[in-house]
Amino acid sequence: MYKKTPVRRYELTLAFLQQNLPAPAKVLDLGVRNPFSEWMEEAGYEVVNTEGEDLDFVRDAVKQGGFDAVTAFEILEHVLNPLPLLSEIEAPKLIATIPMRLWFAPAYQSKTDPWDRHYHEFEDWQFDWLLEKAGWEVKDRQKWTSPSPHPFGIRPLLRQFTPRYYGVACERSPN
Repeated sequence: MYKKTPVRRYELTLAFLQQNLPAPAKVLDLGVRNPFSEWMEEAGYEVVNTEGEDLDFVRDAVKQGGFDAVTAFEILEHVLNPLPLLSEIEAPKLIATIPMRLWFAPAYQSKTDPWDRHYHEFEDWQFDWLLEKAGWEVKDRQKWTSPSPHPFGIRPLLRQFTPRYYGVACERSPN
């Protein structure tokens, strides 16, 4: 998955999760089991991952009850139409992070792995609007940067202070 674990991003994501959903909690984590699933378990969460199904067409997992929250960490940008998926979540809370659209870099696209491509790279207001349309109310939000380990050049310099990730903690809207 990763040649090197993105420790800083994992630390910030875990801190955001703990702030908005203290452990112990049972979460459905969208996406296959990954190193961050283990980080969540080590922090006291019970984690169930989806099995790699195409979430544009197969959304049965999010319709199950019994979860305190659904987490979607860097997954929704890979879904062509996330509105039905977000609308059908049964859990009372959603905690998600996305890579933000950067004006100085194109959307990510792996040339070798068709599952490792970003169909969306949202601006914060677009993601908030999507969540609102899907019946969620954002209760907390946070942005953070992704500094490059090679700080030479314009793009690495811009990554030092331009937010790359956006995290939201949501609850179902009362309406």
